[in-house]
Amino acid sequence: MSLTTYQKKRKFTKTLEPKGKIAKGGKEPIFVIHEHWASHHHYDLRLEIEGVLKSWAVPKSPPKKAGEKRLAIQVEDHPLAYKSFHGIIPEGQYGAGKVEIWDKGKLEITEKTTNSIKFILQGKKLKGKFGIFHPPTFDKKSWLLVKK
Repeated sequence: MSLTTYQKKRKFTKTLEPKGKIAKGGKEPIFVIHEHWASHHHYDLRLEIEGVLKSWAVPKSPPKKAGEKRLAIQVEDHPLAYKSFHGIIPEGQYGAGKVEIWDKGKLEITEKTTNSIKFILQGKKLKGKFGIFHPPTFDKKSWLLVKK
């Protein structure tokens, strides 16, 4: 896990995003989903894993019904402090645009391999079993997010 890519993409003198560090989380892991109006409106799924928020950009809203699938593009790890970030990323900065917390809550990882994570979300909008996996025919950063 590393936050080097995250930190290299941002100028912390110009953005209010947290610089952060790899940190020890609380007793219960969390998830957060940001709604992000950047160059393209999307949602950012963030799962607390090993001291960072593993992150994927989801072009459509997250799946709410069993069997629904969404493309999820893996992006750089974010610091745990990002879990409470919301606001405006200034023009000219990476990810410029409005960021709001769309949902957040408890996360339970039930299975994790190199190319898949099965988990349970307990949020206000999203509840239940989900999986995110990297199909072998997809490019390196493209994953599928599925509601079980």
